[in-house]
Amino acid sequence: MKGEKILIVGTGAMASLFAARLAGVAEVTLLGTWDAGLDALEMRGVRLVETDETEESFPVRVARSPEACTGAKLAIVLVKSWQTRRAADQLAECLHPQGIALTLQNGLGNRETLENALGVERVGFGVTTAGATILEPGCVRSGGEGPIHFRPHPSMTPLVELLTHAGFVMDPVEDVQGLLWGKLVINAAINPLTALLEVPNGALLASSSIMEVMVRAAEETAAVAAALGVKLPFTDPGVQVMDVARSTGENSSSMLQDIHRGAPTEIDAINGAVVREGERAGVSTPINWTLWHLVQGKVILKQGRGT
Repeated sequence: MKGEKILIVGTGAMASLFAARLAGVAEVTLLGTWDAGLDALEMRGVRLVETDETEESFPVRVARSPEACTGAKLAIVLVKSWQTRRAADQLAECLHPQGIALTLQNGLGNRETLENALGVERVGFGVTTAGATILEPGCVRSGGEGPIHFRPHPSMTPLVELLTHAGFVMDPVEDVQGLLWGKLVINAAINPLTALLEVPNGALLASSSIMEVMVRAAEETAAVAAALGVKLPFTDPGVQVMDVARSTGENSSSMLQDIHRGAPTEIDAINGAVVREGERAGVSTPINWTLWHLVQGKVILKQGRGT
């Protein structure tokens, strides 16, 4: 199995987590544009800090352009949603004609963007609840394990076997879209509030006012899903989002991590997507609209372009 090669598109928290887990069973290459991350990975490998504070480093290869990883047969896309179009163009250059690229990204629209560039037959679709926090370039802290739910696909078998060998729990499901929307319900409610307030997930439960906004955002998103005929993996979005905030209380959401780094966020693919899909379905989404615009404004202020 160690002779297998796998390409990970991205160099952030989730990309680094998957690289570390897979480095023990395959030759891992990370394709990205973050120079500090690529430099650190090249010099020291990917460093993984587990939940028990133990740390280990794993050797990986880096690629700064698709020309450096042509012929890739197995790939996992773990870039932010606003980077998906670039990743799709890169994969169009380097993915083998019979290769498969699995997206495990947050938000809506990533699969469609990849399929437009690569073709439906070369794109795998999945969702994971695993979490990670980038501590510094090339160094990531595990935020807890979670299964990978994926849509069965004829070309996915080698990738499923590799991920299983690396310790991931692989769960084939036909309705990945329902799971994606289930994750969207949680992300739309928790991520923007943690980013705006700059607090970990569990702090959202400290105030009844904050909890009310969080629950209403989740309920709005669930209402849009229902109007689109999407079946969620839970029945009560409010209870679910509070349970997740409680169980991941110490975690910093990916959106909060982006705010702290002064990086673009995935707000357009999360709350913005809820608003757009709500308009299409005829469902009002004022809470999501407000969170969407507030986070957009916060990013501008953080970057020093606002007043």
